[in-house]
Amino acid sequence: MILDSYTVYLDLWIAGADGRVIAHGRPERYGDVLGADVTAAPWFQHAMATKDGTEFVVDDITVAPLLGGEPVATYATAVREGGTARGKVIGALGIFFDWGRQSQAIVDGLRLTGAERDRTRCMLLDAEGRVLAASDCEGVLTEKLVLRTDGRESGYYIGSDAIVGFARTPGYETYEGLGWYGAMVQRRGSGLRR
Repeated sequence: MILDSYTVYLDLWIAGADGRVIAHGRPERYGDVLGADVTAAPWFQHAMATKDGTEFVVDDITVAPLLGGEPVATYATAVREGGTARGKVIGALGIFFDWGRQSQAIVDGLRLTGAERDRTRCMLLDAEGRVLAASDCEGVLTEKLVLRTDGRESGYYIGSDAIVGFARTPGYETYEGLGWYGAMVQRRGSGLRR
């Protein structure tokens, strides 16, 4: 029901304390998930270490081989005995956000004129500068862009051939975020040169 109502998720997994996936929401789409060992996955390890049922963890963007090799943002928490907030940890719930499709819609949806779009690269970057999404679809999860923030949350600077604007993501409500940035690199001239 959750997956049908919220199309931003690729799948939901429940893993036992032994790290084996015992249930998931889309067996017709992802047939190799059931029984998979996720003990080495950071989302599983961090979920199993949550202090109580009010806590959840967020993993950085990764590629999920069992979900068709798609990039995902994973949210997770422990499953607790009796469903109580302080119950014994008996497993973990992993929720896999469809990062590729959703993030591309963000960078493609920025309001730029045609001329601006031709010479501007819009990106989402993780805290280390790794490209998480890019309007030109280049370097996603493989390239790093080192921003010169000088400790600022947002701003811009002028490089030798481009203007770079940036803003740190603020998180949402009580979630402080992962230190990601939105960035725009606008080249001088008529074309975007890398």
